[in-house]
Amino acid sequence: MITLTNPSHPGEVLNELFLQPLELSAGKLAKRLNVPRTRIERLVKGETDMTADTALRLSKFFGNTAEFWMNLQRAYDLAEAREHVDVSNIQPLQAA
Repeated sequence: MITLTNPSHPGEVLNELFLQPLELSAGKLAKRLNVPRTRIERLVKGETDMTADTALRLSKFFGNTAEFWMNLQRAYDLAEAREHVDVSNIQPLQAA
C-alpha cells in the first residue's frame, strides 16, 4: 500500500486541477452547486474540510465520484495527524 507523505488539501486539488483549468471561479462553482459562495471559497483556501455533501455535489458536477473527493480529505487528515499525534507510548497488542 502506498502512503502519501504530503497529500494536498482537497480544496487545493479542486482549485488547481478543476477551477483554474476551466477558468471557473469559486463563486460561479458555488452557484452551480447551489451552495453558499463562502463554502467553496473557504474550501479552496484550505480553511474548511471537504464534507460528504460537497463531495456529492462536486462529483455530480465534474463527473467523478464522491469517493474521489472524500479520499483526498482522508489522506490529508491522516497526513496531518501523523505529524501531530504522538503514538510512541502505545504498545501494540501481542498475539497469545
